[in-house]
Amino acid sequence: MAEVSASMVKELREMTGVGILECKNALAEAEGDLNRAADILREQGIAKQIKKAERAANEGTVVALVSDDCKSGTVIQLNCETDFVAINEKFKAYAERIAQIALANKCADVDSLKAAGDGSETVEEIITDCVRVMGENTQLTKVASVDADGVCAYIHAGGKIGVLVTFELEGIDPGSDAFTTYGRDVAMQVAAMSPVAANRENVPADVVEHELEIYKAQAAESGKPEEIQQKMAEGRLEKFYKESCLTEQEFVKNPDMTIKSYTEQIAQNMGGKIKVVDFIRFALGE
Repeated sequence: MAEVSASMVKELREMTGVGILECKNALAEAEGDLNRAADILREQGIAKQIKKAERAANEGTVVALVSDDCKSGTVIQLNCETDFVAINEKFKAYAERIAQIALANKCADVDSLKAAGDGSETVEEIITDCVRVMGENTQLTKVASVDADGVCAYIHAGGKIGVLVTFELEGIDPGSDAFTTYGRDVAMQVAAMSPVAANRENVPADVVEHELEIYKAQAAESGKPEEIQQKMAEGRLEKFYKESCLTEQEFVKNPDMTIKSYTEQIAQNMGGKIKVVDFIRFALGE
């Protein structure tokens, strides 16, 4: 058997873009023949995967899952090239399996999720198999995991948008039908209205500063005294909060209520306390 040198592995990697171990094994099988090794990698579909990675993966699906006790949640985004593959049940099954692994391991970033597995394969290997079966570049682009007193999820448009919302609870069972229905409504609100933050205190300071500067500039155009301009700017900032903060937004299913008043009503009905803490929203193309 021909000796496989580091320089040979390096050259094959540069030719194919494939990993060190795969290149080393292919060279060993090809007895040091570089071109034959490249063909072996192509036959295995590995080099094809790298070539396909040059094509944009703008379609895909988002999966959001919640644990059985409704206290943990995960949302992942798996991208592919075409909507045809994105809606394919096999592709969705791959995404679901990856999300289950993310939930079980509470993965908070893409690299840790790729390294995680379900006992038979790692997520990295699952993605490679997805590429082989579906014939399209597939990329795991986003993942987030949360823990809270209560977690609810919502998927919109068959996987175009996925949302997790976290809650602080007192005297409320997060697994009850009443809370699950309420939590899904709030997550649906996030999907539909894309708020900036859950509460005004959670709006990043730089965002507030940026908005206020815009409103001050708008008020200056009025030519009114400075104290009036300041009140005008503050009034517009207040409107921004009501439109952009989840709890202050009008409830899409009942515009006579805000999410805050809806939350208070549900908490009172259930005999406890509910606070909307935060949310995560993944949307294809964003």
